[in-house]
Amino acid sequence: MLRITSSIVLDEALISESFVRASGPGGQNVNKVSTAVELRVDTARATFPEGMRARLATLAGRRLTADGVLVISSDRFRSQARNREDAREKLVALLREAAHTPRVRKATRPTLASKVRRKEGKKHRSGVKALRRSRPSFD
Repeated sequence: MLRITSSIVLDEALISESFVRASGPGGQNVNKVSTAVELRVDTARATFPEGMRARLATLAGRRLTADGVLVISSDRFRSQARNREDAREKLVALLREAAHTPRVRKATRPTLASKVRRKEGKKHRSGVKALRRSRPSFD
């Protein structure tokens, strides 16, 4: 079980890993060893709280397939183990962000002072532009 939050866990059986050859640093090692990791998580079968699945779809973007499979890849490091850890950290961070329910914004009215500041700013800007329009005479 992969712990996302104190109340949300992800079953390890839903995560599949595959290793592919990575580009980037590694010298000749990069041509011989498959160090990049690709995690696939079946989010359609996972039990997430209400609303989390929609937030996850928004946050994941193109990383979420039409079948509901979340694909996360990592090839930052030269070793397979560090790339696996990095991919799992990315997965947990994404799921934690999706688990966070955003606070509902309550509409508020602007204060009188902010209205006055806005009007003063508009008046000042209008005056600057008016000076540009009229040519001063130097007589």
